[in-house]
Amino acid sequence: MQGDGDSAAKSKVRANKPTSKYNEEISSDSETEGPIVPRKRQSNEDNEYAETPQEKKLRLAKLYLEQLKDEEERKAEEDDFESDLIAGRLEEEVLEQKGKLQRLIAKDLIPPDASEIRVLRGHKLPITCLVISPDDKCIFSAAKDCSIIKWDVESGKKLHTIHGGRKGTEDRHVGHTAHILCMAVSSDGKYLATGDMNKLIMIWEAATCKHLYKFTGHKGPVSVCFPSFSLRCIHLFYFYFNRSFVSLPNTCICLEYVNLTVIFNLCSFGHQDSITGLDSLSRERCVTAGGRDRTVRVWKIAEESQLVFHGHEGSIDCIQLINEEHMITGADDGSVSLWSVNKKKPLSTVKKAHGCHGDAELQQPHWVASVAALHNSDTVASGSHNSQVQLWKCGQNYRGLEPLFSIPVPGFVNSLKFSSAGQFLVAGVGQEHRLGRWWRLKEAKNGIYVIPLKRKPPNPEEAKMTE
Repeated sequence: MQGDGDSAAKSKVRANKPTSKYNEEISSDSETEGPIVPRKRQSNEDNEYAETPQEKKLRLAKLYLEQLKDEEERKAEEDDFESDLIAGRLEEEVLEQKGKLQRLIAKDLIPPDASEIRVLRGHKLPITCLVISPDDKCIFSAAKDCSIIKWDVESGKKLHTIHGGRKGTEDRHVGHTAHILCMAVSSDGKYLATGDMNKLIMIWEAATCKHLYKFTGHKGPVSVCFPSFSLRCIHLFYFYFNRSFVSLPNTCICLEYVNLTVIFNLCSFGHQDSITGLDSLSRERCVTAGGRDRTVRVWKIAEESQLVFHGHEGSIDCIQLINEEHMITGADDGSVSLWSVNKKKPLSTVKKAHGCHGDAELQQPHWVASVAALHNSDTVASGSHNSQVQLWKCGQNYRGLEPLFSIPVPGFVNSLKFSSAGQFLVAGVGQEHRLGRWWRLKEAKNGIYVIPLKRKPPNPEEAKMTE
């Protein structure tokens, strides 16, 4: 009986312990054979494989559509931004052509420290004129020593020097041998024109200061010149001390096809005294100051006509266009006037703009020797021999002149120019007036003053409002 019990127990054990892998019982709910997978990884795979191919295609399609939507929205924003920029630029150009563009810059300007003003020394005699290249990288200056110097604005170093010659060496000297009275640079920065007391106009290559052409045969000293570029033609305007106005076509660019035919000569019905100032912008017209005939004239080149303006009580020695419709002038009666080409009288006049000098009973106003305007803005400047450059703010619609601040510059401020970008102002200074030797200031230095135009730091509250 015991044997039967043992055999029964062994049979139970054999029943519980499988004898072969092929004898395992497989339930219908069991999974297929495979390696043991951790629970976390297994749950991820379950989620991955839970997505059907159709659902995956749908998900990727939605993702692609979202990307396209984001790209199109970003492109639309950029297009709107570019459209706004283009529209703003076109609006500015229209206002500029109409002479109604007025950028409000004066309110942000502050006077620079004396240590920030740089002085460039190189000329032996007083500076008579200067110009700034269109890219604001170079300054060209000329003086009574008959020399021309090209300066680098950033470093203040001389790039080229054209030395003046002695009187009587005109035949063999390449350059000027008399006081240089005027200079102008072409709008593309390629050519420089200069005029002197010897009745000569010379054309130079601006990059190398190489001499290109010399125009002779003029009746008197060439007092002012300005190259005017338009869509139809290119002119070099120049004026004599004998009241003549001449326009030479194609002088500055097509030098190989120079035509010396005078378009018109207005000496018979033009200014009645020496022409002391000239300016021109994009239109085919220019403005001139007539010295002691006390007139300002607007010359319409195409129509060969002129408009005459009266206002100053003394000799009008300098003139500058602010835009196509407004200009600023200075005279030896000490006054600075703001004009519109549509009115024959000044819109505003500041008398004794630079104060007076002399004894109490015999006081005379300081002559205004130079003016400058930051184009299409509300900022202008004037210079005299009271050792100050005065900056002015034009009122709304150019209806008035308000003093901003003065900058100490000892000597006769014979020439003033703003940079195109409005980052600095350049003053040509000498011990004497550019047109004569009525006074001599021994304490002054003959040189170029580079004056930075500093702006007020932005107000944090305004910056937040802008953001």
